[in-house]
Amino acid sequence: MKSKYIFSFALVALSFSACTKLDENLNGQVSSGGVSSGNVSSLLGASYAAMIGPYQAPWNWVALQEVTSDEVIVPTRAGDWDDNGAWRSLHLHKWAPDHSRISDVFRDLNSISYVATSVLGANPSATQAAEARFLRAFAQFSILDGWGQVPYRDAGEDVTKPSRVRNAADEINYLITELTAIIPTLPSGPANVANKNAARTLLMKVYLNKGAFLNRTAPTFDAADMARVITLADEIATGGYVLTANYFDNFAPTNDILSKENIFTAQNIGGATGSDLDGQWKCTTHYNQNPNGYNGFSSLSNFYAKFEAADKRRGGTYAGQTNVSGLRVGFLVGQQVDQNGVALKDRKGNPLAFTPEVSIIERDPNHLEVAGIRVIKYPVDYANAGSRKPDNDWVYYRYSDVLLMKAEAQMRTSQTAAALTLVNSLRAVRGASTLTSLTLDVLLDERGRELYWEGFRRQDLIRFGKYLAAWQEKPASEAKYLVFPIPDNQLGNPNLIQNTGY
Repeated sequence: MKSKYIFSFALVALSFSACTKLDENLNGQVSSGGVSSGNVSSLLGASYAAMIGPYQAPWNWVALQEVTSDEVIVPTRAGDWDDNGAWRSLHLHKWAPDHSRISDVFRDLNSISYVATSVLGANPSATQAAEARFLRAFAQFSILDGWGQVPYRDAGEDVTKPSRVRNAADEINYLITELTAIIPTLPSGPANVANKNAARTLLMKVYLNKGAFLNRTAPTFDAADMARVITLADEIATGGYVLTANYFDNFAPTNDILSKENIFTAQNIGGATGSDLDGQWKCTTHYNQNPNGYNGFSSLSNFYAKFEAADKRRGGTYAGQTNVSGLRVGFLVGQQVDQNGVALKDRKGNPLAFTPEVSIIERDPNHLEVAGIRVIKYPVDYANAGSRKPDNDWVYYRYSDVLLMKAEAQMRTSQTAAALTLVNSLRAVRGASTLTSLTLDVLLDERGRELYWEGFRRQDLIRFGKYLAAWQEKPASEAKYLVFPIPDNQLGNPNLIQNTGY
């Protein structure tokens, strides 16, 4: 049973994300007056809860990272998943400044930043302030990654004036200074609160992506930055993390107990918090599976082909799920069955057999419901499946990512042998064969195999110089798509400048 501090302020945080103007007015009011210590705790709780909307679902920040990549496709199935072309435009790199998904995520990420800033104007303790500063940095890193410029306010700032904006270089310097300053004050754990190693992991990502954020068309990698990535990884390694033997335990309903590698998570308690994590399986499962889903998100066959048959990350049966519903974890291909092994059918009575073949617009009426490989990354919490509030803690950072970032920094500083050893140590736990050599392309594939559907793929493809390339169901794309457009409804702020090409 989980022993957790329950945040009861999800509705408060969600109200902050309703519109940008409301965010700023509320934050200004909170920051300008006297606030009790109890209200500081409430505001900090609201800062954590504000992260639910943009992060804990497949259709928000994760969609911008995954549907725009070579991992995920949301095919139009007759009238299903058409959404006026919104999903197709993400995969095809054809979005515009009025894209609702891009606009909503930009708004909600900025809401986290503003709510966390409010904590700092409310006389927090040193630890509370450090946690709020980390959550703000976490959200601002995503904004930097997506849009290349970051709006910000200081606590108590006049909200009648437009928020200021940092460009990429200034934001990178800010994040490095900010994270370095708060690490000594952050708690050592647990994983479900902002902690020292979560901040170190974020700082690793800042250093690793620094050259890509400054020049997305031709990323560079400074040796001193790569050395910092390696040093930070070694500091995190002293935290006692161990790669979890069963890969999918990292995402299970009891992953707070089962996982030995989760560094930073969002705590969820079945039936109590407002998580949208159940969308991780609802977005992909068929209407006739258990749990029944929306029959949408699929993985591309070329990506699935990167896995060896013995690789545990590819999936299989899972206790507490397969015996309950017949549903496997990982990639779902071919005939689907119930818990008794009885073959399932689609709504037309045809075999429910998912095919690797998928088109961005499915036209064959007999193929609509089965096109595309499905993915179950988070094992289903059947105890709370009906409540839409599963017990699985959302995973932001895992130790395996730290190891792969370290290996990448080693590769980029000509330490290939050391990187190969590190990658093979990970692959051994995952049941994959030993690599005899390592290139950057192979390392990118390994990051895909380890971190698929976790919200990192777009960032990785940009850093490795692959994001504009043609891939399955997507032609080569223009350089402007390396960043998202500033939403039309945000350009009333004269400090925000529309990104080039939009």
